[in-house]
Amino acid sequence: MANGARPNGPKKQNSPQTGTTDAAKAASARRPNPAKSGNPARKYAAATGAARTGAATAGDWISGARLRTLPLAIAPVFLGTGAAVVAAGNGEFHWVRALLALVVAVCLQIGVNYANDYSDGIRGTDNHRVGPARLTGGGAAKPRTVLTVALVFFGLAAVAGLVLVVVSQYWWLLIVGAAAIVAAWFYTGGKKPYGYLGLGELFVFVFFGLVATTGTTYVQVGTVNLESWLSAVAIGLMACAVLMVNNLRDIKPDKVAGKRTLAVWIGARASRVVFCVFLLVPFVIVGFFALFYPLAWFTFFVLLLALPACLIVATATTAKELILALKLTSLAALLYGILLALAFAL
Repeated sequence: MANGARPNGPKKQNSPQTGTTDAAKAASARRPNPAKSGNPARKYAAATGAARTGAATAGDWISGARLRTLPLAIAPVFLGTGAAVVAAGNGEFHWVRALLALVVAVCLQIGVNYANDYSDGIRGTDNHRVGPARLTGGGAAKPRTVLTVALVFFGLAAVAGLVLVVVSQYWWLLIVGAAAIVAAWFYTGGKKPYGYLGLGELFVFVFFGLVATTGTTYVQVGTVNLESWLSAVAIGLMACAVLMVNNLRDIKPDKVAGKRTLAVWIGARASRVVFCVFLLVPFVIVGFFALFYPLAWFTFFVLLLALPACLIVATATTAKELILALKLTSLAALLYGILLALAFAL
């Protein structure tokens, strides 16, 4: 060999398997890490493994049902039944009809919660929310599965409502029931959901206040008395308070997502004031009832929950504080409904 140069050996070739491995590593390096994402929902999903597996646990589904909102479904039925006892005049009530009304209300509430999870998830609204991830937005469950569960609960509400109509023979209530299901869906569903237009509180007041309470009274005694109407207004306002504090918590991410809730429209400061009005006006109504029903005075003990909730909302600087206020408000609504209903019935 000239100049003592070594012969060039055959060039080393990468095996197809090695090339594939290198390409996979490069792709993995380019793929964003959910745990480092600025999206709180994806961070939560990455931490729990939901985004990787796509399989929701039983705990995920229970969380998706948002059990803390169920008092908004239960309290109106108690109040409507208490008012029905007054209207009946003999201290009796139709417990089967009351139970059916409760099933309708609870199933509608759970259905709307899952429908909200589905609709906000596919819109990308939950990509900006704070707190634990939703089923759809966090990737814990497929959107179609969440939608199916929502429709199942709407179906259960419809079946219970149909049975209630058959038992009571008030067939025109089928229209009211259909309207309630439609309203539940279009809260965040459809092309122009009213929840994105600042109308959530109005519909909550109508359906979880007026309709739920007076409807429960009507199916039992065929009439609606003053007790039913005023307690419907009271519990409707408390339901609005729950929605207001929830939207106040999400006011910043909702702005980013284009969700124009009432809290977004009027701003954080005004929302805090409106929340307190929603939550405290019902106690003015209790004061009126206490003039005729002595046991109604015990309902004022609920202020032990309502006043701290107002104080927290007025001074809160973090979402975690508002979550506590949300829990207190939901519990206050439940106890308000139970205690005032007992004052009517006893």
